[in-house]
Amino acid sequence: MNQLTTERLVVREWEPADAPAALAIYGVEKVTRWLTPAMGQVDDESAMSAVLQAWIEAQPNMMPPRGRWAVQRQDDGAVVGGLGIRLLPPYEEDLELSWQLRPEEWGHGYAAEAGTALIKWAFTQEIDELFAVARPNNTRAIGTAKRLGMAWVGETDKYYNLHLQVFRIRPSDLAEAE
Repeated sequence: MNQLTTERLVVREWEPADAPAALAIYGVEKVTRWLTPAMGQVDDESAMSAVLQAWIEAQPNMMPPRGRWAVQRQDDGAVVGGLGIRLLPPYEEDLELSWQLRPEEWGHGYAAEAGTALIKWAFTQEIDELFAVARPNNTRAIGTAKRLGMAWVGETDKYYNLHLQVFRIRPSDLAEAE
């Protein structure tokens, strides 16, 4: 996938020049406190550049729909967030959809808008379901999962050795929502 376009957003591959914008997401404690242990808070622009470079290099080798993408506003070109689809540990058979936004962009519906576009594309890649996980007190993530049409399927300690809420969406759930 090169890019997806929604009414207000473009979901595209990360670029090296995105480091300052990415740091405004992954370098902010209000965001990173909710991330899984696989992604900690990034300390500075140099470290963020290294993380982006690793993501950029890994992207062509990932089996679709896996990957990481930037979320950019169409009207001003600002990178407001990131999306990812990756295998959940420990068994690496469940695919996780994740989203992160700059705190000043929370509440505008960007995560749900971009996430919906990514989900629709992901289901063209011969997969049956996507999961999202959230810490029980992360009300924003839980709300976004529901706005994406994801159904709550329970709680588990299976992923990341954390107590998490689990949400799932299947292609039939998208058909019902539309």
